[in-house]
Amino acid sequence: MKAIYILALCVTLVMAKPADEIVKELPEMGKFDRFDMYSGYLEIPNKQRKLHYVFAESQNDPATDPLVIWFNGGPGCSSMLGFIQEHGPYSMPDGDPNFYENPNSWNKEANMLYIESPAGVGYSYFWDRETDSFDDLTSSEDNYAALEAFYEKFPEYLDHDLFISGESYAGIYVPYLAWQVIQNGLKYNLKGIIVGNGVTNYTHDDGAFEGMSFWHNLYDLGIYDQIKANHCSFINIEGFEDGKENKEECDKLQMKFYDLVSNINIYDVYRECFYDEGVDRLGTAKINGELKTYKRGMTAQEYTPFLFKNKKDSLNIIPPCVYGSGPTDFLNRQDVRDALNVETDQPWELCVGEDRLEYEGFDKASYWIYPILKENKIRIMHFSGNADGAVPTQGTRAWINSLGWPKTHEYAPFYIEDKQVGGYVESREGLTFAIIIGIGHMAAQWSPVATKHAVYQFIKDLPITDASPITAEF
Repeated sequence: MKAIYILALCVTLVMAKPADEIVKELPEMGKFDRFDMYSGYLEIPNKQRKLHYVFAESQNDPATDPLVIWFNGGPGCSSMLGFIQEHGPYSMPDGDPNFYENPNSWNKEANMLYIESPAGVGYSYFWDRETDSFDDLTSSEDNYAALEAFYEKFPEYLDHDLFISGESYAGIYVPYLAWQVIQNGLKYNLKGIIVGNGVTNYTHDDGAFEGMSFWHNLYDLGIYDQIKANHCSFINIEGFEDGKENKEECDKLQMKFYDLVSNINIYDVYRECFYDEGVDRLGTAKINGELKTYKRGMTAQEYTPFLFKNKKDSLNIIPPCVYGSGPTDFLNRQDVRDALNVETDQPWELCVGEDRLEYEGFDKASYWIYPILKENKIRIMHFSGNADGAVPTQGTRAWINSLGWPKTHEYAPFYIEDKQVGGYVESREGLTFAIIIGIGHMAAQWSPVATKHAVYQFIKDLPITDASPITAEF
């Protein structure tokens, strides 16, 4: 009798997947014949909201491989950026309208779930109102409700190891969702979180661009000495002595700094900038028979608006590099929307503004959650592209040090391919910090081999580097 019950349960689980949401292929991208892919909606109960998801099952062993959720940032930006340009099964490089099979897709050994959040972002939508409003807490409540809705659609994944991941402002989304899982009784098999160049602690993240710019030789020692002597607060460099700020001199020095970096790509200080040329930002498409206008791609001010929250005078210092124009055109095609089972007629944009989404970020960010994660034995990984000026490695390193958690592995290089250094890594009790060298904000896209190595090793709970662990007692 027990065997019959188990067989019936297995049949139920197999049949549980939503057959009407399966995606066999996408135009220009390719067929999904080596793994199953789904696209549909996760409804948020009693809130008149639906979050769009894409689920790419593992190319290895979907029955046993972990479930990894991915969020992009903003707030207000779509996780389809991760699917199309960073670590999906096919990718579209910057400045190239074509797709290529991605040898570094994260679904090579993981079941990847991309969620567009909050409602109003990308294909996710709300109804019966013109705009919607969120904050860090309410968006995490919706993300938890979306996770519950996912498990209802795919109950066979309930016992899989769960990892929550994301980049940029997902440095808020990811820990908050993990905290929601804890608050709701740890019903799911949450093993860890993975954050790339994620905003976490504004005390350390603010001013880190000015600090990292010195170490990347974007201004000289003379300016550095003046900043130090005048105790300027616009910069965050470890080791500066406290003292009374000379505000007048510091304002002059800050403008001199802005002038020196005005043509630097803040997302990667060594990377090409695809410039905003005005009219090229506007695209049009017929969606469900109606002509719609949409904004092509995103700029730094749109993808990381938190950078400019308290810097209104600096809005014009960052060059208007545009990312993701190709994906925007692609995702507004009617045949693509139909293949992805899109329900809404709102145009797809990489990042939406206040005309659709009002979002209040809390000043406390997500740093306060980390001790709670450690207490509940939720493993933590931060990876950081060290050429990023938006959420620089320097700020991340500073807040990690401020936790005071004992080191278990000293800072050491890790290697990829033919013994090329991919980055550096150190471990603390409960936290792994991987630095991806020579690359910026979208490390998973721009340094896919090194980032994938670090992430996969973390998920498998294997060493990222061959360096020996610390044996001293604490």
